[in-house]
Amino acid sequence: MKLIAGLGNPGTKYRMSRHNAGFMVLDQLALQKNISIDQNIFEARIGKGKIAGTPVLLVKPQTFMNLSGIAIRKLADYFRIETEDVIVVHDDLDLPFQMIRLKANGGHGGHKGLISVMDHLGGREFIRVRFGIGRPARKSMVEGYVLDPFSDEEMVCLSQLTQRAAEAMTDVLILGIRAAMEKHHGKEINNVSKEV
Repeated sequence: MKLIAGLGNPGTKYRMSRHNAGFMVLDQLALQKNISIDQNIFEARIGKGKIAGTPVLLVKPQTFMNLSGIAIRKLADYFRIETEDVIVVHDDLDLPFQMIRLKANGGHGGHKGLISVMDHLGGREFIRVRFGIGRPARKSMVEGYVLDPFSDEEMVCLSQLTQRAAEAMTDVLILGIRAAMEKHHGKEINNVSKEV
């Protein structure tokens, strides 16, 4: 079984914020694969199903971003899922908006949700789906920027981007991480450039 976690903050206040890109992609994946994320367990909303024949557990931690690892660790232990079978999708300030990248292992780049996941899993041997949100003009603006909603201009292509991120995640399961990266690298969607 693969544990696929989208990172974000619970509640309607944050629903369309940049920091909730992980939730948005996971919701899109669930929609594409007809998996209901409707159960509550271990401080998370989860859904179970299969993608391309692989059993999956879709997870939206409800502990707020900075404590995301708590729920992921509890679920990984309960379902006996190894760290290398965890996929995490999250917003990424280091990538410009419209860019998506897949990554295996690696650091956290200061992302507090990833820091929590690494701390609680005790390692970094999981796959990441990095959803670019870009950076604000000044570093001091970061906290407000990630919690603000996507702009009207960004909203125009947000649906296309979440669909592509969900499709890339599916290809990770079908093809493996390296082949999925090769397949999606440099693709464009209706003039929305992206790199996986």
